[in-house]
Amino acid sequence: MTGGSLGPRTWNNGSLPNINGVIAGGGKLLHSKNLVNVRKNSTKVLSVSGVREKERSLPSVWCRCLGCRNVSMLLLIAFALLVFVLGSFVVNKESISLNVDQQIGTLSMVLPYVNGAPSNPGASWIEKKDKQKDENYFVANILKGGDGNEFQIVGSKGESVLPSNHPCAKFTFPPPPPPTLRRIGPRPCPVCYLPVDQAMASMPSSPSASPVLHDLTYIHDENPIKSEPHRGSDFGGYPSLKQRNDSFDIKESMTVHCGFVKGSKPGQQTGFDFDESDLTELQQFHDIIVASAIFGNYDVIQQPRNISEEAKKNIPFYMFIDEETEAYLRNKSILDSGKRVGLWRIVVVHNVPYSDARRNGKVPKLLLHRIFPNVRYSIWIDGKLQLVVDPYQILEKFLWRQNANFAISRHYRRFDVFVEAEANKAAGKYDNSSIDEQVDFYKIEGLTPYSEAKLPITSDVPEGCVLIKEHIPITNLFTCLWFNEVDRFTSRDQLSFAIVRDKIMAKVDWNINMFLDCERRNFVIQAYHRDLLETFAAVTRHPPALPSIRGRTPGKRVTRRGRDRRSGSRRRRKNAAGLNVAWSDVRKGVVWNVGDGKSTRFCPNSPPTCCGQRTLTMAIAGCGRLVQECSSEIFG
Repeated sequence: MTGGSLGPRTWNNGSLPNINGVIAGGGKLLHSKNLVNVRKNSTKVLSVSGVREKERSLPSVWCRCLGCRNVSMLLLIAFALLVFVLGSFVVNKESISLNVDQQIGTLSMVLPYVNGAPSNPGASWIEKKDKQKDENYFVANILKGGDGNEFQIVGSKGESVLPSNHPCAKFTFPPPPPPTLRRIGPRPCPVCYLPVDQAMASMPSSPSASPVLHDLTYIHDENPIKSEPHRGSDFGGYPSLKQRNDSFDIKESMTVHCGFVKGSKPGQQTGFDFDESDLTELQQFHDIIVASAIFGNYDVIQQPRNISEEAKKNIPFYMFIDEETEAYLRNKSILDSGKRVGLWRIVVVHNVPYSDARRNGKVPKLLLHRIFPNVRYSIWIDGKLQLVVDPYQILEKFLWRQNANFAISRHYRRFDVFVEAEANKAAGKYDNSSIDEQVDFYKIEGLTPYSEAKLPITSDVPEGCVLIKEHIPITNLFTCLWFNEVDRFTSRDQLSFAIVRDKIMAKVDWNINMFLDCERRNFVIQAYHRDLLETFAAVTRHPPALPSIRGRTPGKRVTRRGRDRRSGSRRRRKNAAGLNVAWSDVRKGVVWNVGDGKSTRFCPNSPPTCCGQRTLTMAIAGCGRLVQECSSEIFG
């Protein structure tokens, strides 16, 4: 063995003993005083007093007493314990969150059913508020059950408790999928429906009681005059602010504006007119109807599925269309003289009151009780939706089982009107000044941001594409006054829903069953608008060419280095037409931005997601990959 003897090893970790202030070093023994000189010479910046102070420090004492390696081992153990404790806390917190989620019976408030990061960076502060309020949603929907998994959601005041022998009394949700399997975006959740025959047997034999209001009639004025600067229409009758305020003073007998003001009978020289044959049919008695509408040839008629023979026999399905949509359907030989398209009975509307197709769609949506005066229950679905559950089962689940007379789903993410207004502005849903005017008006009237103080009300923002309603005076009044707000302000009915609901609830003991959006997605499927589907077919016939990638040999793999190794990295190039192209790895999905103001995305292995707020076109390329294009105004 070369060098001086180091003496016996007496420590388990192999450290050498410190004998009488002597430290082993190299092949000889160095006194600690000499070591100070060595350190001083090597650094030339530490003073002697500084070194002494350092040697007298606590770590130095530990090193002397225990050995530096022992100290390092102790610090490592302490750090590992700290990580273990923090990790246990995080896991415990996540398990609590999952347990709460199961108690809610939704799965729609957490990652599996809630949209992910906002697609518009400008609206990120909105999403931050939404995330905070999602926690309030948890509190608002926690169940009171033995095992925490009973399917009973806090909501309507008169909600019933299911008996133990009810088929859905012990309905439970499956556990949430693992985080790695969760997909981004809203999605349906399981719903317990009764069999159709049992659902039919659950229909109440008599109408529900209408609190306070028992007799509701409507204003008729053949020459309405606009007397105030607010918006309005001849169809709506231009109610004054005083008339508006009086309509919220609920009495036993009331007369209010509710559209169709020019005629004695809705649909007869009132604007939104029907043929005589249709008028006669609309006056018929029905226990239940299903209704929808397409104006401006904006959507493709979606045929209902999973409809029972009893429903096909007893429940009529009405589709309201304007003359433009009628001409398209006849030109395509979809509509014949029988006025039927599949299950839908087509009703053509003449003299539509608004130039905006969206406003025209609000008439049947909110005023079905005026169009169908002899109907007990109605289910409204927007024209882009496909019904996939039997109407009897829907009514049993969301009205009869809940002792409710009006049901609508809440928005899957937002439940504050002010947040909804900002989101509408960011997405260009309506001109910003009109949205601001409406929200400012509601602020003066006392509308406040949503908070826990509103519980058991769990949302101020509905997802209004589905309405489930019993036609009784109080619900008819609610939709009348809701329509009047849409007629006076913007057509975005999500903004006016809460103010009307709250004003009525302040006067009478009445509530709305605002069920979960993931439950709505269980019984309706949303399709794309017609312009998207037509572009879909057009690009299938004429697929766009992939951008040329210079410097690459087909079939030859190019090795990347550094940051370029990531599949998401992009390279700026120009194609033959001189357009700027940003390209990323084909294996993960091709993404490029073209200088003509559009962005296209190929998603071979996952559902397409629009890179902006609004999808303009969608198609399938020749290679079978999904293509999506977004507006230049989103990216500019």
